[in-house]
Amino acid sequence: MRLRQLVIATSEMDLLADSICDLFELKRTFSDPELIVFGLQNVLIPLGDTFLELVTPVKENTSAERFLRKRGGDGGYMVIVDSVDLEKERKRLETVEMDIVWHENRNTDGIHGQSLHLHPKQVGGAILSIDNMNPPSSWLWAGSEWEENINKSLVSHLSGVNICSPHPDNLLSNWEKALGKKRSIDGTSIDLAGSNINFVMNTESQSEHVSAFQIHTVKKPYIEKRAVSRGFFTNNNIQLGGVDFILME
Repeated sequence: MRLRQLVIATSEMDLLADSICDLFELKRTFSDPELIVFGLQNVLIPLGDTFLELVTPVKENTSAERFLRKRGGDGGYMVIVDSVDLEKERKRLETVEMDIVWHENRNTDGIHGQSLHLHPKQVGGAILSIDNMNPPSSWLWAGSEWEENINKSLVSHLSGVNICSPHPDNLLSNWEKALGKKRSIDGTSIDLAGSNINFVMNTESQSEHVSAFQIHTVKKPYIEKRAVSRGFFTNNNIQLGGVDFILME
């Protein structure tokens, strides 16, 4: 199991996508027409074989619209992990009484993609989706031609996500149960293949939310200079779409 896609809900999808792509020298790859079932439009941006997704509500009273209203602006909305055996995960979730609120099961262009969305109130902090692809190297949510749009000149992949809470230990326990994974030795994260989910203290409010995305790079000083020149560097962090982008070397 590994982190595969992180999602930002935004009211200005095109503007945010342009800003992210410009800063990190990335390219848009796909917009999924099937998301209209959730009242959403989206765009996918590949970082190697991991993805940033931006979603924006186009219908009233959608969960994303309520999220934006509650947050008072853009923010980290969803965490998607890639699993090896989705049926095994589904059975495990039944045994721990975690509710599945949506099961996507789609066959397109020779790719079989599935996802299990867990009940957000049972997990906390973000919508969690456990997904599976056949063939495993594919990623149907980004279409079938996303590899043509990969650019690793500045950043290579998503390597982690931070979720903050006034009670991070309790939130971590929920995610252990949801993912079927034990916490790390230091008791602050869940380690996945080549990535991690970190649980940090929210000292500013009672909110539980995604606070930061971790991106791997070997050009941290250069990217930070670009962020400063574009007005995206605040409090020693790159801030876009309501989340911090933490550069990992």
